[in-house]
Amino acid sequence: MKSEDQARSLFGISLTDRPKWQQFLICSSGFFFGYLVNGVCEEYVYNRLQFSYGWYFTFVQGFVYLILIRLQGFTMKQMVNPWKTYVKLSAVLMGSHGLTKGSLAYLNYPAQIMFKSTKVLPVMIMGAFIPGLRRKYPFHEYISALLLVVGLILFTLADAQTSPNFSIIGIIMILGALIMDAFLGNFQEAIFTMNPGTTQMEMLFCSTVVGTPFLLVPMILTGELVRAWNSCSQHPYVYGVLIFEAMATFVGQVSVLSLIAIFGAATTAMITTARKAVTLLLSYMIFTKPLTEQHGSGLLLIAMGIILKMLPDSKPAPRIPVSNVNAKHHPETSPKEDEEREPLV
Repeated sequence: MKSEDQARSLFGISLTDRPKWQQFLICSSGFFFGYLVNGVCEEYVYNRLQFSYGWYFTFVQGFVYLILIRLQGFTMKQMVNPWKTYVKLSAVLMGSHGLTKGSLAYLNYPAQIMFKSTKVLPVMIMGAFIPGLRRKYPFHEYISALLLVVGLILFTLADAQTSPNFSIIGIIMILGALIMDAFLGNFQEAIFTMNPGTTQMEMLFCSTVVGTPFLLVPMILTGELVRAWNSCSQHPYVYGVLIFEAMATFVGQVSVLSLIAIFGAATTAMITTARKAVTLLLSYMIFTKPLTEQHGSGLLLIAMGIILKMLPDSKPAPRIPVSNVNAKHHPETSPKEDEEREPLV
């Protein structure tokens, strides 16, 4: 059974009985709203207030998530996956969030987006090696992803030329987050595919419960816990901004998980990449920044990549669990199949 066959909803809106384009529109709208607000809040906290405490802010965000998930009515009795699955997932998730937020202290926002925009390519490549997934994509989707990435890099580099803020530490941190993100999306898709009863709330709840304590280690080792606590105590209104940001990001995060469950990790990565282009374009329109020829070239490549992605496939990309594929040819499950399924179940 594929994950698309599982009944799914998003904040009370049923997705199951809707056509694909409506599912896509609803999930994408929630994602764009959540992360556009997130981008504005991050820009305000990190650049305007000069508060660069990525690990601590992610820690606070985790507690807000737990409260919101409980208000959604989720309980642990609804879980269908073992905790060990979420231990692996949460270690990667929290590491990615912390490194991404922490890199803002060393890279300006456009520079960070430039690196993160390449995420879709490693996601597509890594999907072929994830147990329980083994995704393969048609050639034109790789070209579409490449156009999207190059276009977004051109667009962000045009801005970085006038306001550069690069650091070797920041580059190392963002590259680490990029590798973790590539594994994360595919692993989440594999969980949805092999365990169709998995809900978005379960994945977010368990990932947060297991992952939040991981953040204590870097905060204590670097001394960020004490520094962040003292700074936020002197400016308590920062917590209001963080809570508001966490609430918006919660909407975006649940929408992303819905996209992964229905459309897959690579398609979701392309949507998140396109969102970065929209964020930058809106910043130029709102703050009336001048657009150069390089900006125009970048936007053209991004549009070409999106249009190419929308072309119908001659052969749909397979999304059949490994166990189901083997069952068609070998009625009995071999020890090798059990090993491939073990990391997920």
